[in-house]
Amino acid sequence: MTVEPLSTACAAVVERGEHACFGISPFNSYFSTARIRELAAWGLARFERVDFFVPDVPSAFTFEALGYTPQKAAWKARRQGQYTRNKIAAALGSLQVADAGARVLGWAELEGNAAFGRLHAHGQQRYTEDASFRDACREASGWVLAGKLPAGQTPDAEQIERAVRYFLAELPLFLDTPSIVDAGISVFCYHQPPAVLRRLYAGELGWRPAAGQGFAVVTPTGRK
Repeated sequence: MTVEPLSTACAAVVERGEHACFGISPFNSYFSTARIRELAAWGLARFERVDFFVPDVPSAFTFEALGYTPQKAAWKARRQGQYTRNKIAAALGSLQVADAGARVLGWAELEGNAAFGRLHAHGQQRYTEDASFRDACREASGWVLAGKLPAGQTPDAEQIERAVRYFLAELPLFLDTPSIVDAGISVFCYHQPPAVLRRLYAGELGWRPAAGQGFAVVTPTGRK
């Protein structure tokens, strides 16, 4: 597995090997059952604890931005979210992991989590009050939307404003997973982070990740 920590502090978190949280995107074909199994096998061998973050319900915000009604967007998000949970369960089951369901962090698990709620509310407030932070969030959301639109199309301001709610729902896991999962330290693992996360971990956005939070770009060696 190829591992690229986003900073020296992130590298130290990876090295300690306490907790890893893998981001598993519901509508991304990259995350096949085989790929999830490969990531899980590496994580379980490398870290004391491993969880999988599935932004299931917030995925509806992206579909609203693409023109779906809120009802249709929510339905698609729920259906694909369950499919993604099933893939994780199958991958972990093949690795003889008994508590597969307990290792998934979706909206059902997070919306009642006090630490997550505090971070989510803070992110929404900062988005409203901090213009530079708001621009960075919009840039990240525009990057996501651009990959889902037909070739040659770019998202407009209204689409980005709808979609940014998805990024704000993910943000707590990039900032302070340890407080959410009750760990001393944690590294968030994903294969293709938007540029805003490199800026976040470089301390350029005025809101720094918690001291025990790391981020690493993790990909199977030789593949992306």
